[in-house]
Amino acid sequence: MTMDESDLQGPSAWANSLGFAGLIPFVALAAALWLPEFVSQSFISHALTTYALAIISFLGAIHWGLLMRDMPSSSMSSFGWIWGVTPSLLAWVANFFAYPVELILMALLLWLCYMVDRRHYPKYELSAWLPLRFRLTLVASVACLVGSAGIYLNQSVM
Repeated sequence: MTMDESDLQGPSAWANSLGFAGLIPFVALAAALWLPEFVSQSFISHALTTYALAIISFLGAIHWGLLMRDMPSSSMSSFGWIWGVTPSLLAWVANFFAYPVELILMALLLWLCYMVDRRHYPKYELSAWLPLRFRLTLVASVACLVGSAGIYLNQSVM
């Protein structure tokens, strides 16, 4: 397979399935934040935030994996190495904010990761993955925002 062919080849059905399965905790936990009479909002908010933190860290780590795959030619590309750890550090800092702010920050970080990927995936010949990345980012970030709205509205009612 040539480089051009691999760039046109998108995620497999398996990768799509796993990607969408990874949205289940986002959606379920965001929905649970609208049911304060049944669940502890503090616990569920923490669960959603730490799941988002893990996913954001994963998104950064992909860049390290790509650079490691392409070494030694990519070893001089400092942006990829720096970016590889930046999302996890930013998400870790966002984790210290009070809810619902932390979830809003996680949603913004998910979009920041997508914007960086949109710019850099073509360099790795991974443009065909961007539609999946967009859909996953959209649902995950909306779930974070819906969850934060659930917390905010339920706090103002109490």
